[in-house]
Amino acid sequence: MTWPIVTMAIVSEADVVTVRQRARLLAEKLGFERQDQTRIATAVSEIARNAFSYGRGGRAEFALDTGNGRQVFTIRVSDRGPGIADLDAIFEGRYRSPEGMGLGLVGAKRLMDRFDVECPPEGGTVVTLGHLLPARTAPVTAPGLAAIVRDLAVQGEDPLSALREQNRELIETLDALRRREQEAQTLDRELSDTNRGVVALYAELDERAEQLRQASELKSRFLSHMSHEFRTPLNSILALSRLLLDRVDGDLTGEQEKQVGYIRRSAEGLLELVNDLLDLAKVEAGKVEIRPVPFTVAELFGGLRGALKPLQTNPAVELVFESGGGLPPLVTDEAKVTQILRNLISNALKFTEAGEVAVSAAQDEATGRIVFAVRDTGIGIAPEHQERIFEEFSQIDTRIQRTVKGTGLGLSLSRNLAALLGGELAVESVLGQGSVFRLAIPPRFGEAGEAGATTRRRVLVIDDDETFRYVFRQLIGGDSRFEVIEAADGEAGLRRACEDAPDLVLLDLQMPRMDGFAALQRLEADPRASRIPVVISTSLAVTPEIAARVRPGVPILSKRDLSRERLSTLLADMIENKVVP
Repeated sequence: MTWPIVTMAIVSEADVVTVRQRARLLAEKLGFERQDQTRIATAVSEIARNAFSYGRGGRAEFALDTGNGRQVFTIRVSDRGPGIADLDAIFEGRYRSPEGMGLGLVGAKRLMDRFDVECPPEGGTVVTLGHLLPARTAPVTAPGLAAIVRDLAVQGEDPLSALREQNRELIETLDALRRREQEAQTLDRELSDTNRGVVALYAELDERAEQLRQASELKSRFLSHMSHEFRTPLNSILALSRLLLDRVDGDLTGEQEKQVGYIRRSAEGLLELVNDLLDLAKVEAGKVEIRPVPFTVAELFGGLRGALKPLQTNPAVELVFESGGGLPPLVTDEAKVTQILRNLISNALKFTEAGEVAVSAAQDEATGRIVFAVRDTGIGIAPEHQERIFEEFSQIDTRIQRTVKGTGLGLSLSRNLAALLGGELAVESVLGQGSVFRLAIPPRFGEAGEAGATTRRRVLVIDDDETFRYVFRQLIGGDSRFEVIEAADGEAGLRRACEDAPDLVLLDLQMPRMDGFAALQRLEADPRASRIPVVISTSLAVTPEIAARVRPGVPILSKRDLSRERLSTLLADMIENKVVP
């Protein structure tokens, strides 16, 4: 239902002012706040001026629409002009008029809750504007609306008063704009200070990271050096004890034999620790060499069965190897696979009091990897400790742990060796029921899915923003397959791309000296860089205009959606398949 309020003619400039005044007064009496009063009065004034200037005059009808739950203050402005030829062009911003026609329609639409334009076949234009009454106010009743109409009749028309009111509104708007500008300037200063603090923090983090890297490198060198130094006297102790136990220089008493046996077992335990430390130091220093050789799972299990037989000291625990038949031959480092499985089986035997330790192998249909499983019926591992056991020198305090000896290095070393072989080592366990350790590796070393065993791929990040270069270093640098090199602008980036021949370029669009669009064209034109895959990384909203300026097929990555998984997958796919549109 629509309740009419008042209708006003628009035939002169003064009528436009009066219509604006009437719109503001009605908005005030209907309960709108000051800001909404100004919005409504401004929108109605713009449409009324269009009716007078371009539409040969017309009229404005004020009403209250109560038909759809929420009441709506509605103003219908009609004129007698020729109509509007292309409304879509006006509202899409494609229409430009020297007289400014169309700007009033666009501005008024932004100010109102409801806006509709009709151009009837008989001519003219009808613009309907609507603004929802505030939810906090009580609905307007018919008697209440009648009282509003009577008040308007008593107040009469005063164009001068309307102009004064309009000037006052403009002054208030200017004051509000000044306050917002001051707030924006204050916020900009705060953001600048924050940005400087973040850059300083990143610099400090980089410095700390470099210190940690140097400390880790020093530790690895120390472990490597000391491990080699320890090996010589330990091997001497083992050789001498062997001579004594073999009675080379005469017989031993029973007590002497026991003492020499203790010496030998202690030396063997210490040598095992030294070997683990040396292997760990080599892995951390990147000096472990992978020597692929062909072998079968059955041959591998046969060797392990014989080597681990002396460890079966508990008759209540059975060590079982499945046949390993029916699997394809492997071409990888047999010694490393043996070392990993020997560690897993040795641990399983230590922490299983009764039952069995079963070793099996199968091929994963989805990935093609060979998955070795070592199952035991031992004490199990609590969920909160299942990642901790892979940390260096980490041991879980259990009843059995207190009775067996270990270095806490075996699982950490095994996981690192698994990664070097292009695989992974994982555990599933239920406390009190047993554990399953799974080693998954490619059947051929260096096949798809291998991580960290081949030469690292170089990714060139061209971005003037130091913060985002740091972010990319953190996201990409955590993946052992990639090495990050950087350039702070387009010209430097182009130079590095030609000189260093990276495997992929991450290119920002907004940069000084040479922006990303120009850098992309230069990369395409230079024969030294034209075959390098490029990924665009930008903070800009990817509009059709921006996409049109980028070569078809070049991925565009929003900096707002960065993640380590997404970035690593994209880089690996583009580098491996050499995606160069």
